[in-house]
Amino acid sequence: MHRARQALAERLADTDVVVEMLDARLPGSSANPMLAEMAGHKPTLKVLNKQDLADSALTALWLAHYNAQPLVQAMALDAGEKAPTRRLLKACRELAPLRGGMVKPLRLVICGIPNVGKSTLINTLMGRRAAAAADEAGVTMAEQRLQLASDCYLVDTPGMLWPRIAVPQSGVLLAATGAVGRNAYDEEALAHELLPLLRVRHEAALAQRYALADAPGLSDEAMLQAIARRRGGLMSGGRLNLHKAGEALLQDLRSGALGALTLETPQEFAAWAEAAALADVEREARRAAVRELQRGAKPQRGLLAEVARELGETFSDEAALPDPATQATIKASSKAKTGAPRARFSRSRQGRPG
Repeated sequence: MHRARQALAERLADTDVVVEMLDARLPGSSANPMLAEMAGHKPTLKVLNKQDLADSALTALWLAHYNAQPLVQAMALDAGEKAPTRRLLKACRELAPLRGGMVKPLRLVICGIPNVGKSTLINTLMGRRAAAAADEAGVTMAEQRLQLASDCYLVDTPGMLWPRIAVPQSGVLLAATGAVGRNAYDEEALAHELLPLLRVRHEAALAQRYALADAPGLSDEAMLQAIARRRGGLMSGGRLNLHKAGEALLQDLRSGALGALTLETPQEFAAWAEAAALADVEREARRAAVRELQRGAKPQRGLLAEVARELGETFSDEAALPDPATQATIKASSKAKTGAPRARFSRSRQGRPG
């Protein structure tokens, strides 16, 4: 990821239009904030791919959201579109009207998260197998330059995630749709995090797929157990294989067996991002409070250990706090709630969301 970021930063310096591939089921969560920072004010074409797997009404909402932004155009594609080259080139030429011709060819770079469908699109654009494609993350390993027209070329770049996914819901959705490698999460734990997000708008689809007549009255845990029973997750002694149920849920989501689903709206994603930013501010404030106490009077060992456990740090101070007011302040700060749910799955392995 670090090498990919360096290569992309160099490539963006002499690029006219950035073509960013997004997953139409989660356009906000699949947009790389690091790319927005590196691209600066470059004209950008947002391509909402896999629209056949997304809710058409919400796709239209997302297109309107992006088209309202300056220097941005948005379009939706799906696997059934055989010749998207003309549409894509037309949008890019509109974004960079001063480029074109043999003297100043239009320079494009295409980027996106892993497994968003970049390679499949490129093969469609070229009319041949120009890039390796598979339904898993990490297939494209190196960039390549492709001629789209006599006066236009496209640079393909490897799929890239950002180092830290600060929005917990985005981490869940990215893992659920296959942008995160399979070794970075546990299917059962991920299913527990995914179900509450799915049920916001798609509880009926879950009920239909798994024949759950009483779906609205089921807890998330009970629903996963019911999925295990419906999908052959019974083991000896009547035990339920919830890991298998999680695998079934993820496979059905990725394949479209649950129907056309969009997992977030622009308003929902904005609220998640705001809550995540607030949580980061509060966390840094707690860290700063601890550092200030370290530089001044030393607090009680037990209280400081409580703060340390939350922040994942180690302290050994044993002296008493200077006064009760300071003690109350740091204790309240250490117990402040962030207001955003945390993804519980696979937090300890390298590259996992959160």
